[in-house]
Amino acid sequence: MNTVTVNPTGIFDDPKYAALALENSEKYQKASPFPHIVLDNFIDLELARELARECPKHHDINWVESTQPQSRKRYQHDDKKFTPLIRMMLRELNSRQFLLFLETLTGIENLIPDPYYIGGGVHSSVRGDFLKVHADFNWHHKLLAHRRMNALLYLNEGWDESWGGHLELWNKEMTKPEVSIAPIMNRLVVFNTTEDSNHGVPQPLTCPEGVQRITLNLYYYTTKRDEAEINDPHFTKYKTVNSPFAVGLGEEFRKSAEELKKY
Repeated sequence: MNTVTVNPTGIFDDPKYAALALENSEKYQKASPFPHIVLDNFIDLELARELARECPKHHDINWVESTQPQSRKRYQHDDKKFTPLIRMMLRELNSRQFLLFLETLTGIENLIPDPYYIGGGVHSSVRGDFLKVHADFNWHHKLLAHRRMNALLYLNEGWDESWGGHLELWNKEMTKPEVSIAPIMNRLVVFNTTEDSNHGVPQPLTCPEGVQRITLNLYYYTTKRDEAEINDPHFTKYKTVNSPFAVGLGEEFRKSAEELKKY
C-alpha cells in the first residue's frame, strides 16, 4: 500500500461547503429532468490528482465485472483493495459533514451512508465500455433503507470529450437525454434516485487503450420515503419525522456558511 501524502480527513469541515450547498439548493431541487447538480473544482486539486494516481488500474486488482447486453463496466466495493488515501476519501464522503452538505443541497433529511459501498466504491471504465440508460435499484437489503441519491466524483485529468463517457440524464418519457455531463477531473455530480431518474453512459467509450474513466461512486439512503415515491406495494406509508437533535445538526451546519460571510 502507498503512504498517504495528502490527507482528506475533515475536508468537509470547511464552511465553504455549507455555503455551496445553500447557494445551489434551489437550483438542485428545480433541475430538469430530475433534481441534480454539477459542481466543478469540488475538492482541492492536489488531493483529486493524488486520488486519481492511487485509483487501481485496469489490471491492478480483481474488479466486479459486468459484460451483459445492458452494460460493460467494472467496479470494486471492497475497500480493502484500495490504498489508505482512497479508503480515507470514501469515508469522508460517508461522513457526518458530507451528509449535512447533501441534506442541505437536496432537501432530503436523515440521510444514511452505505458503509458496504454496495454497487459503489470505485468504478472504472475503459475503451468500449458503456452503461445503458436505467433507473437504479431502490432498496438496500442490508441497511433496510430506500435509496435516495447518488454522488459521483470524477477523477479523469485530461479527459477528451471526444472520447465520450458522458453521463446522460434522460426525460421521464425516455425519448431523449436532457443533460449530458462530461466526466472531467474533480467534478462532482449529485442526483436523486427514483423510478424516473433515468441515466446512463449509453455510448461505448472511445478513449485510447490504457486510459480509464475513474469515478468514486457513493449512494445514500433513508429509512423512510414519501408514499408517492414508493413503488413496491408492500412498502409501508412513511412520513419523515425529525427529532430536535437531527434538525439542530442541519441548522448548525448551515450557520457555518453565515459565519464564512463575516470574513
